[in-house]
Formats: sequence, C-alpha cells, structure tokens
Amino acid sequence: MDSLAAAPGTGPATSPIPVLRPSRVRKSFADLPTDRALVMGILNVTPDSFSDGGKFATADEAIAEGLRMHYAGADIVDVGGESTRPNADRITVDEEQQRIIPVVEALVKAGALVSVDTMHAATAARAIDAGAAIVNDVSGLDFDPDMPGLIAESGVHYVLMHQRGNPQTMDSLANYDDVVEDVISELTDIRDKFYAAGVTPEQIILDPGIGFAKKEDHNWALLRALDRFDVLGHRILVGASRKRFLGTLLSVAGKAAAPAERGDASVAVSALAAAHGAWCVRVHDVGPSLDAVKVAAAWTR
Repeated sequence: MDSLAAAPGTGPATSPIPVLRPSRVRKSFADLPTDRALVMGILNVTPDSFSDGGKFATADEAIAEGLRMHYAGADIVDVGGESTRPNADRITVDEEQQRIIPVVEALVKAGALVSVDTMHAATAARAIDAGAAIVNDVSGLDFDPDMPGLIAESGVHYVLMHQRGNPQTMDSLANYDDVVEDVISELTDIRDKFYAAGVTPEQIILDPGIGFAKKEDHNWALLRALDRFDVLGHRILVGASRKRFLGTLLSVAGKAAAPAERGDASVAVSALAAAHGAWCVRVHDVGPSLDAVKVAAAWTR
C-alpha cells in the first residue's frame, strides 16, 4: 500500500476509506509516460452507471475506488457524476458537483492525475479549481458555449469527443454516409471553434466517441481506422470499455453479454488500440489494460 494512505480498516482508521495524507509528489500531465499508451481509469460517481450499477455512488466509495485505480497504476483517474448511457436521466449541475468535487479533491490530494468527465463548464471550472488537469467532455456537437473560453483561460487539456445529440436522442442520430469521414469532419468543426476561442492544439485530445450516436458497425469501423485520425494532428483517446457493441459480439443464444462479462474483450480492444496509435485507453479494469498497453508497446517498438 502506498504510504499516502492507511489500509482500510487497519490502525487508527475507522472510515471504510483510506486516510489521506498530503502527497509528496503530485502527478502532473508532464509526468505521464511517453513510451506506451496511457490508461485512464473510469470512476462513475453515479447511482445509475451502466457498467457498475451505482457501485461507487457515494463519495467514500468513489474515493476508495479511485485510490485503488491510482495504486494499480492508472495514469489518469476520470471522475464523472452524470450517467451518459442511452436514455439516462439528466441531473442538475449542483447535484453533479456535490457528487464529484469531494472525490476530485481527495484524489488530487493523494497524488493522482485527475480528469473530470462533465458536459458543463461550471462543473469543469469547479473541478479545475480542485486540481483536475483534464476536462473530458462527451457533449460533442452540443457543447456548452462557455466551455471553449474556460479551456483557453485555464490552460488544461481537453478531451473533445464526437457525439450527436444527447443520451436521450443519440441512438436516433446514428446515420452516416461514411462514419469515419463524417466523424473526422465533425470533430474538425468543433475543434476549430475551440481554436477560435484561444485553445491551443496542444491542449486538445480527440475521442471518436465509440458507442455515442454509433451503431455496432460504426464502432468497429472507427476502431479499424484509428490511424486515419492522425490527419487532425492530435492525440487520440479510445473509450470502448464494456460498451454495448462488445456485449453484442459476445452474445450467447441471442442474449448479449452483461457489462461485467465484457472485461476480457475490453482488454483486447485496449491492446489493439494501443498497437494502432491510441494515446490513451479509457477503461474500467485498470490492471489488465495496463498489462495490455505494455504488451502493445513492446510488440510495436
């Protein structure tokens, strides 16, 4: 166990989560490895996550899980407080902030490099003040108009993901002439609006938006074409972990595999994405994916 925390349930600790002490070294973006793809651990502080069913819905549970990811080797811990699964209920910005800001603060204190998964500039601003170094925004074409200015002013890194519509409408908008070319074109349009607000190319990370306004064949086409995104000149993040198209792939007797049964397939995607140039993979299972990207780096070195 890292010296930053006492093991849960031992010594003087009475809380079910580790007792945080200030980190001797706070990880920064500049400290991230450059010899392999990075691993971003997914931390959903929500009661309605598609992948874990609200397993980490309280601050204590979420902090403990974030620390486990950090100590397991996650390069980045991505903290989100609003479910973006299809047809998910929307929550208020105040509720989102109440869920995630204490978690961001605690993980930053423990030395983790934290990303905030939010569509709201107000929440992003609070998280940046709490120490978050990355804003991971899944809103796509319908981004918060205050977001570009915030990213430009703060200087943090920004994950710009492709998305059409919102969780209630995105499935109905999954219509493309050529999904790869259409996604590249739409990402370019959004990126240029951030440029116009003063955001630099170095701040932007692109995500093709696997599973967001995409049908199964669209997801596979985008994964096979990761190298085509190089034309945009940005680092690429791939978030395919436990998503529906993997459940369909692993169907047995016509029944899709449950999210918890998609882990091995998710790790396989991590290895392949890393081998094909992904800068980072966003995953639920940190340890196996870290092994996978290390194998990919050795394979392609």
